[in-house]
Amino acid sequence: MDAIQKTLLEQVAGLHEVPEGAYSIRVNGQLYGKNDSVNISIVKKEDKPGIDIYVKAGTKNESLHIPVILSQSGLKELVYNDFHIGEDCDVTIVAGCGIHNGGSEASEHSGIHAFYLAKNAKVKYVEKHYGEGDGNGKNVMNPTTVAVLAENSYLEMETAQIKGVDSTRRKTEAKLADGATLIVREKIMTHGEQFAETDFTVDLDGEDCGAHLVSRSVAKDNSRQTFLSRVRGNNRCSGHTECDAIIMDGAQVTALPQIEANHVDASLIHEAAIGKIAGEQLIKLMTLGLSEKEDEEQIINGFLK
Repeated sequence: MDAIQKTLLEQVAGLHEVPEGAYSIRVNGQLYGKNDSVNISIVKKEDKPGIDIYVKAGTKNESLHIPVILSQSGLKELVYNDFHIGEDCDVTIVAGCGIHNGGSEASEHSGIHAFYLAKNAKVKYVEKHYGEGDGNGKNVMNPTTVAVLAENSYLEMETAQIKGVDSTRRKTEAKLADGATLIVREKIMTHGEQFAETDFTVDLDGEDCGAHLVSRSVAKDNSRQTFLSRVRGNNRCSGHTECDAIIMDGAQVTALPQIEANHVDASLIHEAAIGKIAGEQLIKLMTLGLSEKEDEEQIINGFLK
């Protein structure tokens, strides 16, 4: 792995070297390396690019790393990863994609991740997207997540895209059984002519299940963002969807949160707020000796923290 690839790996997965335990690292469209642990097995798919991950029932306090690195300009790939999480598990999965595009052609990674959580399983999923390059080629990432949560299972997703991605369409679909919980927190920052779209669809099918979806974003320059969210309450359940965005310069942000109650005991809330940085915030920070640009950076960093 060269210096550029190592930098990308650190940016998206926080790794300085090959991790201990279970991992699968993909570089430039090929499997770079993988390793199983006692409780986590990784099987390469035979019919299409991607892997199947099996976590044994009762596995606790283990982690899995599955980063993707692209440093070859013009490379486009579609990968399918399926996660089969056994009963009573508690695991952390660190994913993410980093692209370095030094050429004139577009580089693209599209990943379709399917999560199947068994009864009482708990998963924390962390996904970071990062792009860089010294050419004119675009960095494109289109992640799709499908989650099926069994009784009393818990899935927490933290996703971040804060630099260098020219175009992204992030799609998440989930179905929840009795007592299941889904929490999604995403952070997005766009600049230049970049475009980002988030599309959530959640079916709260089980009794006493719940979902909490929060998107925080900053749109700079002439970038565009779209937030779409559909939460359907099909039983006695609770659902909350929220979009909070800061808009700057000539950017555009569209938020379309939608809630649908199909049961008398479905409790659903949606919120959307889009606005510029308040003048009093800038003035307060400027009294501490910061410039207006430094003020903005401080506010944005705190907002996306």
